[in-house]
Amino acid sequence: MKAWKHFCTINHHKMLVMKGCFKVGLYRQGLLHDLSKYSPTEFLVGCKYFQGNMSPNNAEREDKGYSAAWLHHKGRNKHHMEYWIDYGPDKCTGITGMKMPTKYVVEMFIDRVAASRNYQREKYTDESPLAYYEHGKQYHIIHEESRELLECLLHMLAECGEEETYAYIRYEVLKNKRKKDK
Repeated sequence: MKAWKHFCTINHHKMLVMKGCFKVGLYRQGLLHDLSKYSPTEFLVGCKYFQGNMSPNNAEREDKGYSAAWLHHKGRNKHHMEYWIDYGPDKCTGITGMKMPTKYVVEMFIDRVAASRNYQREKYTDESPLAYYEHGKQYHIIHEESRELLECLLHMLAECGEEETYAYIRYEVLKNKRKKDK
């Protein structure tokens, strides 16, 4: 039963992200989003630790002290800021966030909206993704420009709603960015 519920949860999340990506013109990303969640490394952990109201990776992390599923996932999905963590270009920088291509920051934003909708269900509001982000942002390692764009979109969603934010992304944020980011 947990396997079926987990399968339904990831399918619902994937559909929400796909719809969001399609709204802003990121068709390929919408179709390919989170395919690694169906791999045995991620799917089996998701079934074991499924709760329905939060990521199973959090429960695995509490149980084992780390999440093998998360380490697998973030290393294969460019819409996660953790994918873009590397040593800085000079020896004095150490570990830092690299600038994310705009299309992946947008997918990260849409992913956060979809995750909030998926887990909060009827309690979801357009402020939910921002509140969740604010709760953990002090722990994020992310390039300043990527952070600025993500925060701009989260604030816009909270203040202006989804329709206006997605239109802004499609016609302003992604306009002329696709060629630069390829």
